[in-house]
Amino acid sequence: MDSQQLEELRKKHYNASVVYLNKVHSDLLIMRVKPDFPKPAHVPGQYTTLGLGYWEPRCPGCQEEQIKPEDATRLVRRAYSIGCPILDGDRLVDMDKADWFEFYIVLVRESDKPQAPALTPRLFLLEQGSRLFMGERITGHYTLDPVQDGNTVLFLSTGTGEAPHNYMLWELLRRGHKGRILAACCVRYRRDLAYFDVHQQLMKRFPNYTYIALTTREADTIHNKVYIQDLITSGRLEEELGMPLDPKNTHVFLCGNPKMIGVMEKDPKTGERVYPKTLGVIEILEKRGFKADQGSKERGNIHFEEYW
Repeated sequence: MDSQQLEELRKKHYNASVVYLNKVHSDLLIMRVKPDFPKPAHVPGQYTTLGLGYWEPRCPGCQEEQIKPEDATRLVRRAYSIGCPILDGDRLVDMDKADWFEFYIVLVRESDKPQAPALTPRLFLLEQGSRLFMGERITGHYTLDPVQDGNTVLFLSTGTGEAPHNYMLWELLRRGHKGRILAACCVRYRRDLAYFDVHQQLMKRFPNYTYIALTTREADTIHNKVYIQDLITSGRLEEELGMPLDPKNTHVFLCGNPKMIGVMEKDPKTGERVYPKTLGVIEILEKRGFKADQGSKERGNIHFEEYW
């Protein structure tokens, strides 16, 4: 495919530009995308799609890809939760005036599926000014709708699963939420906590906010791994919160590794809903009186987004 054909494909399919790019490290980035179209109405916690053509190059060191001839001129797309920088200097960022959307993305080098990762190896070669596709529709039920002022709000995540939580946290702080807010994020290494410094500043400014960072593969934590589940069962979360977890006035938001979340599955023999073998947060909390959402119509006080 020659350069003219590539340019025509990009002109035909792309409707947004990269206006900010922060490579946190080789496998993690924060990217802001400005669409050519008017900024769609949305609320924190929702998601949209990003896409690039199969014709775009992929970064080295990733699983080899076999492209079908019929896919050569098509887009590969994936849904991403919209994130938020939260702070602009020493004050909350004015997201209402922002003409861009922030995304928090990890490079997927290998897949446990037959198909090689298609999108992130291409996204990681983008530069400021690069063009790409962004969906015009923003949607999702993972929002702050159930939260009332004065409620305790917990944001529990793994890795880049904290992206929608950052946006929801910004919204709560902006509206002056009076209840306790706690966010915890579990990652492999400290370098994977791209927003760590922001959260430290927030804790100094907002007395009702607490942030807990958990790592599992640092020299001082690899033999003493603490996952989100452990944070709850050990009682440490309640210690940091300064109060017991009360299902009557607490909302829990979960985003990240499905094993951490622990969504109930349907037993193929009985048809009944059962907890997965790996102990997840949903099972831990439901045994303490909480109730997970079951679709958008039957809402509980545990809300989850299966990010992976």
